[in-house]
Amino acid sequence: MTIDAAGLDLLFREARTHNKWHEDPVSDEALHELYDLLKQGPTSANCSPARFLFLRTKEAKERLAPALSSGNLAKTMAAPVTVIVAYDPKFYERLPFLFPHNPDATSWFTSNESLAATTAFRNGTLQGAYLMLAARALGLDTGGMSGFDNAKVDAEFLADRGWRSNFLVNLGKGDPSGVFARSPRLAFDEACVLL
Repeated sequence: MTIDAAGLDLLFREARTHNKWHEDPVSDEALHELYDLLKQGPTSANCSPARFLFLRTKEAKERLAPALSSGNLAKTMAAPVTVIVAYDPKFYERLPFLFPHNPDATSWFTSNESLAATTAFRNGTLQGAYLMLAARALGLDTGGMSGFDNAKVDAEFLADRGWRSNFLVNLGKGDPSGVFARSPRLAFDEACVLL
């Protein structure tokens, strides 16, 4: 089974990073639906290390503002939702539930701090990408961003949870007037090798 051309356009070919936003709110139900879809994406050993903070209120955005680069401030304040895509460095504590068919899975990470850190960051990043694709599939526009102070975000929002920030994603109904012309992409032969 494959998705049709319209689906491919929605997810990839016509999808764009948005920088301006309409004020239309994103409902709690839509955010639950978004998470219920993205959580189905695969991660190694079903480790699911990503954690998501959905900032929807003016007060939450004001707490985020000091951590944003100047180029990301206005668009983030205007977006209906800003997601802090984070990860739990101690994701392995949930493996007895998430990966029950291998009772030794937790020990893979408690005995190897480097493997745990790499696994958390890699799979958390992957889940952040699932979030962006799931949002597009559900009719939301996205604007993924670096350009912020991770240490400030972690101190303000994540320290009490022990999580770490990875990147940000603005969500909502994008204003096409803020979309830049599509930049070039590398050709197959520049980015791929067939062996």
